[in-house]
Amino acid sequence: MSRVPRLAATATAALALTVLAAGPGAAVEPVVTDPHIVARFDFALGQAPENIALEPDGSANLTLSFARQVVNVDKKGGKRTVATLPAVTDPNTPVIGAAAVMGITRAHDGTLYVTYATGTSENGIWRIGTDGSAPVQIAKLPADGFPNSLALDEKCGVLYAADSVLGTVWRVPVEGGTPTAWATGTALQPLPAPDGIVGANGLKVHNGAVWVSNTDRRTLLRIPVRADKSAGPIETRATGLSWIDDFAFTGHDDTVLAALIMDNAVALVRPDGTHKVVLNAQDGLSNPTSVAVRGKTVYVPSASFFTEVKDPNLLLAQLRKGR
Repeated sequence: MSRVPRLAATATAALALTVLAAGPGAAVEPVVTDPHIVARFDFALGQAPENIALEPDGSANLTLSFARQVVNVDKKGGKRTVATLPAVTDPNTPVIGAAAVMGITRAHDGTLYVTYATGTSENGIWRIGTDGSAPVQIAKLPADGFPNSLALDEKCGVLYAADSVLGTVWRVPVEGGTPTAWATGTALQPLPAPDGIVGANGLKVHNGAVWVSNTDRRTLLRIPVRADKSAGPIETRATGLSWIDDFAFTGHDDTVLAALIMDNAVALVRPDGTHKVVLNAQDGLSNPTSVAVRGKTVYVPSASFFTEVKDPNLLLAQLRKGR
């Protein structure tokens, strides 16, 4: 037998032993490869990418927070302005002071929903239609709160919004209306003063539950949706996630890719809560704020809020999934 077949046989045997050791049906951990920046933005114009919602063609809708805009970026970096939220007189947003477009989610018909943090009566959830009309506010949220990430459960016809200051997950009918404080509690709140800044931050609907990150507490939380649609007990699924912002699931299981904004990193969080960094500043991250996954592609917007050299951008990478 030649040297190459011997090496191939050895590698095959090693892989087989790894799979057997992991147990029947066990999945190999996803690997993130080939990171590259496809689009850059101008921080001086308020173009700090905060959150992301994907289109079926693989393009990305990004909220540019302080520019009050939603832009669409194709996979080659081409940009198109989708909508601009109205200017606000004397914004008084907690934590940041300025008005900012934060979370974004997309319905199957192409309608976009965003959270607009203003500290005024415009504070809340806004709808961006597909007909080119101006954005419309569909729900007012408390002016002393800070609406952040947003998720849509189309099956139940509701939107969920994380409030980073009030430590609340709001629930709003998709057609709009009066918000309900769906989930509250210490696990969702910022740390007490003077250390507390941002509590509930990222939010996703996944496998019968609402998942929320808490930046101050460095945690990833799971809140089951009961049969009557009320919130179940808050479960802590991962800890020690320094400066966790928003996140995305890599597939049907509970594996997560989470943006660690101040660490200039993205961490892979395993279903058992352990985690490791898979992307960092050397790959081009500059205060990453959120993550999206579509098939084998990972999308990571960076806002560059706190870096000395401003480089807000959208990074793409490849996700190699296990068996």
